[in-house]
Amino acid sequence: MNSQSSQKTGAASNFGNMEDAAIIQSRTTMPTSLSKQRDFLEVSLTFALLLLVLWTPMPWQLLLWGVALAGMLALTHRRFDGLEPMGLCKGNFRPALWAVGLATILAVAAVVLAFGLSTLQVPVSPMRFVAHYGAYAIWAFVQQLGLQCFFLSRLLRLMPDTLSAVSVAAGMFAIAHLPSPILVVATLIWGFAACALFLRYRNIYLLAVAHAILGIALGVTIPPQVDHEMLVGRRYLTYVQKPVPNASLAQP
Repeated sequence: MNSQSSQKTGAASNFGNMEDAAIIQSRTTMPTSLSKQRDFLEVSLTFALLLLVLWTPMPWQLLLWGVALAGMLALTHRRFDGLEPMGLCKGNFRPALWAVGLATILAVAAVVLAFGLSTLQVPVSPMRFVAHYGAYAIWAFVQQLGLQCFFLSRLLRLMPDTLSAVSVAAGMFAIAHLPSPILVVATLIWGFAACALFLRYRNIYLLAVAHAILGIALGVTIPPQVDHEMLVGRRYLTYVQKPVPNASLAQP
């Protein structure tokens, strides 16, 4: 009986070790019922608003994006715990570099495979590449801030354990990328890995870099007629491929 309890406790603690002192402290303070209700409302209403944004036509979508981002910033500022808990610090930079290295290896492998399959697509000029994917890199950083600092931080207080919180966060991240089947699968896997890495290393910058590398790899290796240029929501369904000149590095 005691040995079984010890095994269960040990197994549960393996994943929980990824939490740093800030998260552990928030767990031990036993959030009140009112605090949990507030967390639930903030998570559910904000996520519903984000889904509404993604399925709203232009130009209303831009307006709702502003409302959603302003709301998330206001709620984050209201419950600001400091830069370090948010991962906006230099801590664990070297130990977490392996994640960027692994993302780079996967990206290179995808490019090599796409070259062999004649699906590699790159912009016609370096300036176009930088302009397009530079903006995506910034968007990757924003996504990681929202996923880790807003949703995951609240789910850790709502869910019974860390694994549940990470799983729900990854699921929400994937749902936000509907109806693209490629992005749903990719973001479910990456969302889980990113949350786990965040709790282990608490560095949002490296996560954003890894996210950008993997996202750009998808963008240049999958034909636009397949992934609809990585659009999601209503824009995925209404996508019409434009005759944008590109330089394919694949063999004819």
